[in-house]
Amino acid sequence: MKDVYNVLFLCTGNSARSIMAEAVMNYKGRPNFRAYSAGSHPSGSVRPEALRQLEAAHLPTSGLRSKGWDEFSRPGAPKMDFVFTVCDNAANEVCPIWPGQPMTAHWGVPDPTAVRGTEEQVEKAFRDVFFLLDRRITLFVALPLSTLDGLSLKNEIDGIGRR
Repeated sequence: MKDVYNVLFLCTGNSARSIMAEAVMNYKGRPNFRAYSAGSHPSGSVRPEALRQLEAAHLPTSGLRSKGWDEFSRPGAPKMDFVFTVCDNAANEVCPIWPGQPMTAHWGVPDPTAVRGTEEQVEKAFRDVFFLLDRRITLFVALPLSTLDGLSLKNEIDGIGRR
């Protein structure tokens, strides 16, 4: 069993969902997991609503930034063990695909940045996404990683959040 598993959360803009997932995993997954996030077309900034959700949960936000996934394909970048896409196929959003051999899974998560409405409606969308990611990550870090092979782990991960 590895000392630390590297986890990459991918979405398109890397401004909300993948950022929140990175922060949650780095908090709940320690000391076994180290999380990162990236986007196929990064927005260049983290949404303030995402930061507010993390701060409300008392999670660290320092160092969180919107970045492209090419940052993790350069020489010297951490080798990923798990890659989760958190974009929403139901909304016809194009999800990035990660090359290589890490375990991959898709967690369809609605895009809170697409919500239009009152400030309360937008905040609720970000809060709902935060709680969805928090639940899935809590379940993921509870898996007995040392006893699962690749195929059974993929089946467990793909089933998270659908129970």
